[in-house]
This record gives sequence, C-alpha cells and structure tokens, in this order.
Amino acid sequence: MTHKKYFLIALIVLLAGLLIGCGGSGDSSSEESGAVEVKPREVEIAGDAAEGETQYQALCSACHGPDATGLPNLGKDLTTSEFLKNKSDAEFVEFIKTGRPSSDPENTTGIDMPPKGGNPALTDEDMANIVAYVRTLEK
Repeated sequence: MTHKKYFLIALIVLLAGLLIGCGGSGDSSSEESGAVEVKPREVEIAGDAAEGETQYQALCSACHGPDATGLPNLGKDLTTSEFLKNKSDAEFVEFIKTGRPSSDPENTTGIDMPPKGGNPALTDEDMANIVAYVRTLEK
C-alpha cells in the first residue's frame, strides 16, 4: 500500500471512532453535563510477524543483531527501545522508510540508519511485517 492509502485508512478509522464515541455511553452523568469524552485512537498497521522475522533477519539483523538486542557501534537494541515503544506502528514504518542519518542530532550511534534499511525495494507491507515482528520482541 502507498503512504496515501495508509493515511486514508487511518483517517477513516479515526473518523469512525469519533462517530462511535459521540453516540453516547449510557452514562447519565456525561449526558447531564453535556460533556462527551472522545479519546483518540491509535491506528495500528496489521503486519505479518512471521514474514517480518524473515525480512528482519535478511535486512535488519546485520546492525540490530539476530535477536534485535543491538550490536556494539552499529544498531540500537530494539527490544527495549523507549523511542520505538512511543511510536505507533505507522510512525515506526515511517521511521524505517526515512531512516536517520548520522548527522541528525537525535542519532546517538553516529552510524547512518539508511532509508528502508538500505534496501530501496522494501515495500510498505514489508516494513509493516518487520514492525509486527519487532513488536513481538519488545520487553
């Protein structure tokens, strides 16, 4: 899927959630006050973790290690990364897609994280699969 399709799907899901949230909960206290509590929904991307493991091992393990715990002076530990835990799946995919050059002030390794892990043929679906796999490893 293209980035635009992911955005449209996310927008539709968000709007549907807002419409459902505005339908009332049967809680008379919020009905009496006129207040409607609407909580934002995080849109997640459905990836195939089994396929993602294969893709991860072929592409990401060279820097992040076969068990995703990182390699010295290369890739970060993905199993305990607060940075990734605070990202939605869509944001995680976007991070993989764009990478992070060593010149970025937020790059703490001094090593480039190349866009798409250095594989320009990596699709959004491939990246969603990798994200699904990495999510299974988080501690």
